[in-house]
Formats: sequence, C-alpha cells, structure tokens
Amino acid sequence: MTGSEARAPFITFEGIDGAGKTTQLEALCHFLQSRGTPFERTREPGGTPAGERLREVVLAEAMQPETELLVMFAARCEHVQARILPAITAGRWVVCDRFSDASYAYQVGGRGVDAARFALIERWVLGGFRPDLTFLFDLDPAVAGRRLAQAGTRVRDRFERLDQAFFARVRAAYLERAAREPGRFVVLDATRPPEALSQQVIAEVQRRWPS
Repeated sequence: MTGSEARAPFITFEGIDGAGKTTQLEALCHFLQSRGTPFERTREPGGTPAGERLREVVLAEAMQPETELLVMFAARCEHVQARILPAITAGRWVVCDRFSDASYAYQVGGRGVDAARFALIERWVLGGFRPDLTFLFDLDPAVAGRRLAQAGTRVRDRFERLDQAFFARVRAAYLERAAREPGRFVVLDATRPPEALSQQVIAEVQRRWPS
C-alpha cells in the first residue's frame, strides 16, 4: 500500500532522546480526541505483543549493529501488518512514536550500518509504505543530554546512555533524511516552548486534514 487517498493518516514523531517528541505526540492525541477523530497511539519498537517483547530485548541487550537493525525491522514488520495497516484502512488515524526514520538515524547514522543494506531491508519490509506526515524535533545533543540528566530517577535504556558524539551522528542522519523528503517531514526547533511546538503540530495537521 503506497497511496493515502482511501485511508486515514499515519503520522510519526521523530527526534533524538530528550527532544520532547513524546510530549508533542500526546498533545496531538489530545487534539484528535477533542474533535472526535478515531485514532490509535502506538510506538516503535513495540506496538504489538511481539513487538513489545522485541523492544525489551533491543533496549536492554548489547548486540551487533546489523542484528539491532534486523530486530527493529522484525518488530516493525509485525507492527505494520498487524496494527498500523488494519487501523488506517478502517479509518482510524495512527500516531506513532518513531518509525523507520529512527532506524536510519540510529542504526545507519549512529551505528554506521551500511545505508544500502538499510534501504534493501526497508524496501523488503515496507515496500513503498511511508508515514503521511513526520514531525522531526531537532535539538543539539548537548541540550538533550542536560534534559535527560534533569529528568529524574528513571533508569535510562542503553541508547539513552550513549555519548553526545553518537547523538550528533543520529541528529545529522535525521536531518539528511528530512532533506530528502521535504514534503513528508516538518522539522521543528525543539528548543521552543512546548506550548508553541504543540500549536505548530496541530496547525500543520489542520492544514493537511482540515476536516
């Protein structure tokens, strides 16, 4: 499935750890709920029982970068086929915390997996399926690191514990991906106040889907 004319929208939220994307995803969900739009909120890795078990593994266990990529796409394959496509074809919007762009940013940009190998796996698992709209919350890794340090006592997963050099590569890969698909991506300055970002997100959704 590649077209979006006969189905509900699929919207994703992306950004490095600490960029505040989950807060903005919640704001959009509140907006959709307030206008009576049927939707599902989900996340990657995860979104299905099998995906959530794979999430536990990939966030806790050290593994080779290629293995990491394959686990991510295994969870994504199940997610798309078992949850995302059924929802959007039934008329329910899907709002997702991360998707394939995150694998490009973290595994290709951050880990150094070959981009051609990534593209091959992405085509095999997704074909031409992509989000209709992707919000990328762009933030300097140094600022993101300070935010995470101030976030409290929550135990960080193994990705969140990586250094700023890793997240600088991830950020660069995200921006590279966004530059290649300007019609799908909306890049937002994550240093702006959360309320202002929420207004931008909702305004963009209303612009694209006014009804």
